[in-house]
Amino acid sequence: MANTDIQKKEADAQEQRIRPLSTICECDGGVQMQVEMPGVPKDGIDIQVDNDQLRITGKRTEPAPQGRYILRERPRGSYFHAFTLDETIDRSNIEATMERGVLTLKMKLSEAAKPRKIEVKSK
Repeated sequence: MANTDIQKKEADAQEQRIRPLSTICECDGGVQMQVEMPGVPKDGIDIQVDNDQLRITGKRTEPAPQGRYILRERPRGSYFHAFTLDETIDRSNIEATMERGVLTLKMKLSEAAKPRKIEVKSK
């Protein structure tokens, strides 16, 4: 492989759009999502809710080492992941925290979606 081919592949890798690994669970009366975004500081994350779409983007700010790579398994680029929110999610009640490269979103259920007890009345 020619040296220019290696440089081109490295340049392409720098422009990658990375889909982060995610875990979603229903717990604590709502939905919790964890998204792996190593190397992204909390101020490098953008979370947008537009109707039923939740979009998460993030950019690594750590500098790439200079020199010829022998092995490079960690891609460079921007993280992007989009999710469709169920109508049961309260879009105005989403909390986000970042710890050790993992973004955690806690989404509450809308009042209409929460289980409720129906009182039985006598006639």
